[in-house]
Amino acid sequence: MHKNISNLAKVGLIAKVKNARYDGYRLTYGGLDYLALNSHRKGNVIYSLGNQIGVGKESDIYVCASQTEKQLVLKLHRLGRISFRTVKANRDYLRNRSTGSWMYLSRLAAQKEHAFMRVLYREGFPVPEPVGWSRHTVVMEFIDAYPMRQIDSVPDPGKLYAELMEMIVSLAQRGLIHGDFNEFNILIKESPPEEERVTLTPILIDFPQTMSTSHMNAEFYFDRDVACIKRYFERRFKYTSDEPGPFFQDAIKGIDPERRLDIEVEATGFSRKMAKELDRYVEATGGDAEEADQSLEDQEDPDGEDVDDEEVDDGLTGGEPRASGGDDAGAPPQDVQVDDPKLAEEMGSLAVEDDLAAEQPSADVDDTGRHHNFAFEPLEISHDPDVVAEKQRTKKKKAGWAI
Repeated sequence: MHKNISNLAKVGLIAKVKNARYDGYRLTYGGLDYLALNSHRKGNVIYSLGNQIGVGKESDIYVCASQTEKQLVLKLHRLGRISFRTVKANRDYLRNRSTGSWMYLSRLAAQKEHAFMRVLYREGFPVPEPVGWSRHTVVMEFIDAYPMRQIDSVPDPGKLYAELMEMIVSLAQRGLIHGDFNEFNILIKESPPEEERVTLTPILIDFPQTMSTSHMNAEFYFDRDVACIKRYFERRFKYTSDEPGPFFQDAIKGIDPERRLDIEVEATGFSRKMAKELDRYVEATGGDAEEADQSLEDQEDPDGEDVDDEEVDDGLTGGEPRASGGDDAGAPPQDVQVDDPKLAEEMGSLAVEDDLAAEQPSADVDDTGRHHNFAFEPLEISHDPDVVAEKQRTKKKKAGWAI
């Protein structure tokens, strides 16, 4: 038993719990990633895994492929990453959060995103096609598009603005509010040119914060979604609409109860209890959403060190590669910092990052800036812990770690 535990700890699938009255180990996010990938492999959903293509506030994104070589996107939820930034303000909510509960919330976020994406795709909304869900991961269709935040200009900003506002209203008329409708969660896809003019199609992603129009704070989140788009278009495209609104009360007039998608999602197994637990987290950390988005855009690359390494004793290095929800493709990872050491201890050695400082193969980029050749590799993981540990030490030494 001790040998098995030691082998798992060497490859970073579990980590020793420090500052405890007992000798114990906890499951790391790397271990949870391994379990989820194994489920997708057994279900013939994922055959090979490629590069990291983005990192969001609380998710990591990889490109992957099926057995038929169809390109897909793997999203791994990492709830708890941004909440460290507001941990003092949300002390009452976060006081008893532990590694296990963060993983539980990450699983709820993945389950919720898959459920909403499935019904929205079926109803014809411009969202990626969901392919699979396991634990804290969601597999979806790969869309060759750019995040709106990376686009400097568009031929007709008024037309794009109108389409986005119509999308917000259309969601509300089906009983849903996105809750995080901004430039980080909108992809712009270029359709084949018609009459020498390129058609831009907005694609909506990232649904963990999606809520019902019956939610007690529904109007607030609806107005926030509208304000985010207005503010971004004024700042980036210098476009200001002459028409006020849209307004929440106007959008929900005449909703057909039989066509409400929020009720349908609840009937699929994502219960009100699950939604309330996830809503508590969203409300506790949602106040700094824009600040977190900006930090992801401006922050410099970290040096690769992580607080989780301090929790692994006896030379057993723990972790997982840094890797996106589609929230913000191409942004650098988010540093985890806790200003109050006492509070960090009260939180039960909370760990949301398990870093191996693994290097990701670079994708080729053509003249148009599009990524190709994602360096797919079959999902083969060495079962020799000594080999894996040696590779891990080599990569850390190459990255400048003190070994």
